[in-house]
Amino acid sequence: MITESISFQRFPIQSRMVLRTVFITLFLDLVGFSIIFPLFPSLLRYYLEREGTVGLLGTVISAIRSFESMAGASSDIGLAILFGGFLGSLYSLLQFICAPLLGSLSDRFGRKPVLLISITGIAISYLLWFFAGSFRTLVLARLLGGIMSSNISTATAVVADVTSDTDRPKGMAVIGIAFGTGFILGPAIGGISAGFNFVDHWPALDTWGVNPFSTPALVAFVLSLVNLFFVAVRFPETRPERPTKPRATRPLNPLRLFRTEAYPGVSGTNLAYFLFLTTFSGMEFSLTFLAADRLGYGPKGNAVMMIFIGIVLAAMQGFYVRRHASEIGPQRMSVRGLLFVIPGLFLVGFSTTTGMLYCGLLFMAVGSAQVIPCLTAMASLYTPPHDQGRVLGVFRSLGALARAVGPLMACFLYWRLGPDMAYYVAAVSMVVPAGVVYMLPPPARY
Repeated sequence: MITESISFQRFPIQSRMVLRTVFITLFLDLVGFSIIFPLFPSLLRYYLEREGTVGLLGTVISAIRSFESMAGASSDIGLAILFGGFLGSLYSLLQFICAPLLGSLSDRFGRKPVLLISITGIAISYLLWFFAGSFRTLVLARLLGGIMSSNISTATAVVADVTSDTDRPKGMAVIGIAFGTGFILGPAIGGISAGFNFVDHWPALDTWGVNPFSTPALVAFVLSLVNLFFVAVRFPETRPERPTKPRATRPLNPLRLFRTEAYPGVSGTNLAYFLFLTTFSGMEFSLTFLAADRLGYGPKGNAVMMIFIGIVLAAMQGFYVRRHASEIGPQRMSVRGLLFVIPGLFLVGFSTTTGMLYCGLLFMAVGSAQVIPCLTAMASLYTPPHDQGRVLGVFRSLGALARAVGPLMACFLYWRLGPDMAYYVAAVSMVVPAGVVYMLPPPARY
């Protein structure tokens, strides 16, 4: 089993089962979430042939064309990529809004109930996708999935519940490994399962909204049911006892999440994470543009590239971050990771050969593998136990916002300035979050 390749023996006995459960929960979530990634161009063709450029689909395409015009470029490939970006940004924007809310609810009512409700919602979203014969139903499925996928903040709080200050970076690395391995298998499963079309064998199912992409949706739905069963049976409640002092409630206005936190270090960590992920996710999104323009990559080449990144991420977080974060310290390791990303962005932006591209991707993956789990650990270490869910929900929410705006900013820079300058600007901008992290105070002891 995949969990056996990750040594949980370094954690206390009482934490091991919880961490294994969190890993499997997030792994199954991320496999289901990323199954749709290789299908975006085909999804656009299917709905254009079925509905044309009218209604909601027409409105989305018109908005994309307007953005392309503003950016100074227009092409069918660009339309397909931005269509995927729209669906991905929709998901991330909803995570931005809802992650702190689910985190706060888990502080109040417990981690397990929130996980069970959210996984149930995710399963329903995949069921809607199975019957998404119309673009409107697909968007509804993505809306529900985006809201419920905010349970990542709750899973992060679980890791904080069961790990000590010393083990916290290693625990957060478990989340990173789940992300990396989930993103490796998800797109592969999506591409393979899309080869079977229910409608080809049973045409009458078309009237029920069954479509060429219902098989990947069914796989994701089954994985969610397995996940739901696993959490219901194996997951213990980990929320610490509520303190006697009152806890501040979460504001309804999501923009107020940027306000200064009461705990020293939290706001700086949030800012560094947001700045890093906005730049990094944007460049990550534009990799397919660059690989196609420079090296003629198609879907297969891009898939191999993403698998390479996922393998490096999982390996780094499993064999280096988890084992050495405690002795190096999450703050120092975060700065190192940010500095590692800088040459990676330069190499990718100026790459003219596959070897140069993959060398740059190696630096980027090695760097980001250190940054994300260590910044997550720092946000947790700055926060008292009773407020872990809310604060880590804000942290994850800002990450979701970064993933929503980063690709749009990257596309604009790419089209306006070209890949060389776009990646140059991204590399230089990494100095800012590195400086912010370097200046952070040592964590308080609660």
